[in-house]
Amino acid sequence: MKTTIQLLRDHIDKEVRIGAWLANKRSSGKIAFLQLRDGTGFVQGVVVKSEVDDNVWEQAKSITQETSLYVTGSVKKDDRSPTGVELVVTGIEVLHESTDYPITPKEHGTEFLMDNRHLWLRSKRQHAIMRIRNEIIRATYEFFNKEGFVKIDPPILTGSSAEGTTTLFNTKYFDEDAYLSQSGQLYMEAAAMAFGRVFSFGPTFRAEKSKTRRHLIEFWMIEPEMAFVEHDESLEIQEQYVTYMVKSVMENCSIELQTLDRDLEKLQKIKAPFPRISYDDAIELLKKKGFDDIEWGEDFGAPHETAIAESFDKPVFITNYPKNIKAFYMKPDPNRDDVVLCADLIAPEGYGEIIGGSQRIDDLELMKQRYEEHDLTSDAYKWYLELRQYGSVPHSGFGLGLERTVAWISGIEHIRESIPFPRLLNRLYP
Repeated sequence: MKTTIQLLRDHIDKEVRIGAWLANKRSSGKIAFLQLRDGTGFVQGVVVKSEVDDNVWEQAKSITQETSLYVTGSVKKDDRSPTGVELVVTGIEVLHESTDYPITPKEHGTEFLMDNRHLWLRSKRQHAIMRIRNEIIRATYEFFNKEGFVKIDPPILTGSSAEGTTTLFNTKYFDEDAYLSQSGQLYMEAAAMAFGRVFSFGPTFRAEKSKTRRHLIEFWMIEPEMAFVEHDESLEIQEQYVTYMVKSVMENCSIELQTLDRDLEKLQKIKAPFPRISYDDAIELLKKKGFDDIEWGEDFGAPHETAIAESFDKPVFITNYPKNIKAFYMKPDPNRDDVVLCADLIAPEGYGEIIGGSQRIDDLELMKQRYEEHDLTSDAYKWYLELRQYGSVPHSGFGLGLERTVAWISGIEHIRESIPFPRLLNRLYP
């Protein structure tokens, strides 16, 4: 019976055939242990010299790392194995012999591994991270579909910036300028006025010359937008969504979390509701923690976010930032014109901001005023202004950075491992 490593537990004491690659091997005299992988998981294949013919034994001894195979064997229960089984091998068919595979079990430098990212993805650690990423994506679609959201795809090529910033990749669109999208948010607002509750999931690009462990040039964003939803309700949806993702990963990626030595007790604490502190309170907290030079009106950097997060064992919302350091479309607090109805969700354990969101301005005249203050060209943003002209409603939205979320839930140090082929300031290969 042909099957996969992931399904071996369904075939205890049966003979099966799998297609696989040899990840590693070791032998002790008359027994060879083959570490096999097939994309769905890893399993140990045991070859006992006295129980196989000479040809199979010779193949088991001489087979090289990353050689592709068909392996036949009997599935045996093994409580010591993360998968709960091992494969007692009775037959080996070599498909393609791999020679001089560059990534060996020894230690390699980060730059070497990044140069060989197309091969590094095969390792058990990278496999675990990508499986967790996949589960987060699966849970995202499941959550928003359950909550009645419609998936809408915004354009990647745009004629303007979502936030009026300069960190844009410019390209020619025939005879006019175009930009790679920083965010689909403005288009999602238009979609929300048509479908009520929508979400997008796609690539975004930021031309920021940053080398920190939290930054990528190309990354993926989940961006929900909701008509007739105000700020507090949006925060509740955000914490429900994050809780749902973490729960799904813990339920469906236990082997992968074990592979990464993730502290599960920390993930078990991630349940709604999340604590909330205002920007004002965050400034006071930072001053108590020794950040004497931080002043009201300044944005928070990575050290500030980490210091704030250390006071909590769950993600924490920082709300009501100063108007002057946030995007033009954020709605002012009705009780204070100098702050806006927004929140950043800061992950625990030093992973920084994973969500940024706000209630959007729905008043036409106020939005016109913002256009003037931010010197936005009327042609490029005309359609966005018209959303307030024709049946405007209170609405809110947020954006979650997939890679930062993968890094946090996986417990990995650097965001570059959370995406299959990272684009960094100094890296466009492979």
